[in-house]
Amino acid sequence: MATHPFRLHGFTLIELMIVVTVIGILAAIAYPSYQDYIRRARRIEAQSVMMDIQLMQEKYRINHVSYGGLADLGTFPSDYYSFAISGNTVSAYTITATAKSGTSQASDSGCTSLTLNQASTKTPDSCWKK
Repeated sequence: MATHPFRLHGFTLIELMIVVTVIGILAAIAYPSYQDYIRRARRIEAQSVMMDIQLMQEKYRINHVSYGGLADLGTFPSDYYSFAISGNTVSAYTITATAKSGTSQASDSGCTSLTLNQASTKTPDSCWKK
């Protein structure tokens, strides 16, 4: 049996559509996991900034009567979190990182607000890696 001289060998439209469908399904599964990974990485970055603030508080306290506020310690820019210090007294302070609305961090369930105090108490506990 002879083959036609102009017959091309390649993929059919059905085979191509099956490949596109499989890639779409894989992307639909992988993208949410990727988003969760990115949120966790940004949360860990915010926690690192909070611990830097904690160290700066202790350095500040050595030379002053009480712990300082953000104006005393400097600025901590972040595209995804805003930082605040509250309750700063002679013996206490609380650092808060709040996810900025309109960013992907705002949908970081249960971890949109993180706190750290002078005793290294971290809340919510489930959002901080052990």
